[in-house]
Amino acid sequence: MWQARHVQALLQRHGHHVGLLGMTTRGDQILDRSLSKVGGKGLFVKELEAALQDGRADLAVHSLKDVPMDLPDGFALACVMEREDPRDAWVSGRYSRPAGLPAGAVVGTSSLRRAVLLRDMFAQLGRIDIRIEPLRGNVNTRLRKLDEGRYDAVVLAAAGLKRLGLEDRIRHIFEPSEMLPAAGQGALGIEIMAHRKDLLPVLAPLAHTPSWWAVAAERAVSQAMGGSCSMPLAAHAVWNGESLMLEAAWGRVDESHAHPAAVYPLVRAGGAMPVTSLEQAQNAGWRVAQQLCDSGAVRARPMA
Repeated sequence: MWQARHVQALLQRHGHHVGLLGMTTRGDQILDRSLSKVGGKGLFVKELEAALQDGRADLAVHSLKDVPMDLPDGFALACVMEREDPRDAWVSGRYSRPAGLPAGAVVGTSSLRRAVLLRDMFAQLGRIDIRIEPLRGNVNTRLRKLDEGRYDAVVLAAAGLKRLGLEDRIRHIFEPSEMLPAAGQGALGIEIMAHRKDLLPVLAPLAHTPSWWAVAAERAVSQAMGGSCSMPLAAHAVWNGESLMLEAAWGRVDESHAHPAAVYPLVRAGGAMPVTSLEQAQNAGWRVAQQLCDSGAVRARPMA
């Protein structure tokens, strides 16, 4: 709802009358199982797409991290807005850094990507005793579970905390060199029906080209790898005005473990590539995905 109200306010500043259609998605309702076990990212967008399709809504505002890489036929991503902080945040009432956790501490996260990166981080610290447990629910629910003592720390998206005025809960923000973000993290995307060309000039003032190119490259990595909630995959890009610096990391999941991945070496790839169009940004993502595969990563599906 914060995201929807944010877009509503921006469009109203440009002279448009905008109403809100509040909805609850299946991803919001199913909180007792990990996303990788109940259908993945699409659980957060299907109800909104149904509202677009039957004309109840003209546009849908999504956190791009939650949007599947392949949109259904007839739908289009019409706008990517200026990105908020894409990094992950460490939240804990008692421990300011991961290194300070006591023996056997429990860290909560709903993301396999974060679980794999945390495992790698703790392994480098020699801390194989740390438990990483699933954590579902909206931001306030996750913070409540932390405050109730179910977890010693949780890892959340910095953008969500900042947007909700909860920045003071953040004890540490991980730099991408510490914990590489998910594709699209911190960015808002606006989805429409593909035939609604009339909405493109309405949304154009909200678009932010550097953010769009960066997330297009990141999402191309994920698309090429067949990425989903069941694949620990990170991708992060920054456009500096001439080139796109894109980094990606892939991890292996030990299926014998219920949630966090066992400690396996991460596969990393990336580099700086000149980009002057959305298509070139996407091509950069495909090239980095190929680098991952050349270094040992495994696609979830063959590359088209």
